[in-house]
Amino acid sequence: MKELRLMKGNEAIAEAAIRCGADAYFGYPITPQSEVMEYLMAERPEQRTGMVVLQAESEVASINMIYGAAGCGKKAMTSSSSPGISLMQEGLSYIAGAELPCLVVNVVRGGPGLGTIQPSQADYFQATKGGGHGDYHLIVLAPASVQEMCDFVKDGFDLAFQYRNPVMILTDGAIGQMMEKVELFEQIPRSETQPEWACVGKPATRGRSIITSLELDPNRQEQFNLKLQKKYREIEAKEVRYEKIQCDDAEYLFVAYGTSSRICQKSVQLAREKGIKVGLFRPISLYPFPYEAIESLSKQVKGILSVEMSAGQMIEDIRLAVHDRIKVQHYGRFGGMMPVPSEILQQLETQIIGG
Repeated sequence: MKELRLMKGNEAIAEAAIRCGADAYFGYPITPQSEVMEYLMAERPEQRTGMVVLQAESEVASINMIYGAAGCGKKAMTSSSSPGISLMQEGLSYIAGAELPCLVVNVVRGGPGLGTIQPSQADYFQATKGGGHGDYHLIVLAPASVQEMCDFVKDGFDLAFQYRNPVMILTDGAIGQMMEKVELFEQIPRSETQPEWACVGKPATRGRSIITSLELDPNRQEQFNLKLQKKYREIEAKEVRYEKIQCDDAEYLFVAYGTSSRICQKSVQLAREKGIKVGLFRPISLYPFPYEAIESLSKQVKGILSVEMSAGQMIEDIRLAVHDRIKVQHYGRFGGMMPVPSEILQQLETQIIGG
């Protein structure tokens, strides 16, 4: 039976990993996501599933441990927060270049630099545009509740193995630290079969599997890149996810993800109480981004306000989607500050309606 618990977002991530039958977690503590590893160590998941949980000496070490475990066909994951994720970028590029599945959780904090431990959404570019080197993409999911923190762990592993590609859950310190009711899924048994591409030694029944992202022949490297691009086009065609809230009759639109989308739901209510028909569009997959859905809505509404806890990053994708058909403006608080619903409505009235 499914189980109901009151949990922090970070705890829900960890419990979901155990219930997914994850093989390994390698990480390093950093606020505001340290509860992920703390929960895993306190729960001793090896007693339930045989999962290995290890604190590495650094984020660089942990992402390379993920590389090794993923190369063996294992369900491997890590979590960190913004500066730690920056340290993982080289390894993430290697993993994408080797076409390996893994799950990475970024509980974003305010920056730049060490910044603050308060929540932010300023890692959008890093997550969606390829924070490391080379032409690659992570699949990026953006939860807006503790329930989705749990659910997206399962979805993330499924997508990672389906496409042999790293998946990132891009959340923030507010959702990581808040407590909500969570319906936990039942334990998933660990698979005893290894993928055919995995490195498992050299049994007599199969040849060697070579896991690498290195190819010195430029012609062969170009062909490999073309293969990756074909995979990304498939992901873009099949894995777009979003939510529309009161958009059917909307004349104006908020576009927001994660914590910002939760705040915007109240802004929608305040606007409609004043007679302003506003809807909320919430991207759930940040890569692939829901360009077509936003383009369709842009034919209906008069203007869009992108609400982000950053100086404005997702707004660039929104503007690409609408092709300059309507006005698109940004409102954000950053450095760890969070907007309030009345501020967002005021910015809609000032920048879009009266602008």
